[in-house]
Amino acid sequence: MLVDTYGRVATDLRVSLTDRCNLRCTYCMPEEGLRWLGKPELLTDDEIVRLVRIAVTDLGITEVRFTGGEPLLRPGLPGIVERCAALDPRPRLSLTTNGIGLARTAPALRAAGLDRINVSLDTLRPDVFKTLTRRDRHRDVLEGLLAARAAGLDPVKVNTVLMPGLNDDEAPDLLAWAIEHGYELRFIEQMPLDAQHGWQRDGMITAGDVLASLRTRFTLTAEDEESRGSAPAERWLVDGGPYRVGVIASVTRPFCAACDRTRLTADGQVRTCLFAREETDLRAALRAGEPDEEIARIWRHAMWGKKAGSGLDDPAFRQPDRPMSAIGG
Repeated sequence: MLVDTYGRVATDLRVSLTDRCNLRCTYCMPEEGLRWLGKPELLTDDEIVRLVRIAVTDLGITEVRFTGGEPLLRPGLPGIVERCAALDPRPRLSLTTNGIGLARTAPALRAAGLDRINVSLDTLRPDVFKTLTRRDRHRDVLEGLLAARAAGLDPVKVNTVLMPGLNDDEAPDLLAWAIEHGYELRFIEQMPLDAQHGWQRDGMITAGDVLASLRTRFTLTAEDEESRGSAPAERWLVDGGPYRVGVIASVTRPFCAACDRTRLTADGQVRTCLFAREETDLRAALRAGEPDEEIARIWRHAMWGKKAGSGLDDPAFRQPDRPMSAIGG
């Protein structure tokens, strides 16, 4: 097991497949100037699958989420999914994507064994999308969402970040749209993951702001804490159900006490938290020819040292030195 000194057990592994992305979202990275990881620095497909196998068979991982950067940019993605789906015991496999290219790849990913998908979409307005992402690809994301649902990647979850002065008025429209199309919408508080360190706590759109906006059009009934479990999203039934909406309040209502995640970066580093400032190198152990037992030991030791919280609730919090594209969302 991957247990820490606070008694939390990690069963959910987030695997970053690449640091590269084909969008430049303003809350994630600058428009230009990032140094991408070189190919020798990245884990190979075989190394990724081996680490996932160790995590599943030796360390108790039951859920694996592939992230980026943008994971659809990884050429060997379907093969990685297929090999991980063949593990025994079989983990539940999901992927977080910006949706660009998903219209083309969704059927192959489902055939390879992907169970479900999360797609990031912050606005229904193409002009606002272009401002937020610095790319004119709004239609591609909408087409990707339709393809994911048609391929049977269920549920299709949509992740949305609201930004002051850009899309902060869209919460009710986004929820109505998600209900119409059968997507599960989740609003995420903007987190300090931008490489240019431009995040400001003051003025951010909070979970409370989102809920107040939604309640101007919908009746929301909170689900009980037992049904939430270790999930980061607080969920509400919309107008009595069956549709639900989630809010991930990472900044204003941290959920660290129930965290069950461990993270693997694209260059083979274990991170105990998305906001951790320390990493533990597994890539070096892999390439030095260490056996599975030693890699598992290193991983256990890293997770044993996991801190009680992310530090986001501390006004003096400092952003991680690496942008989210290098860490994995």
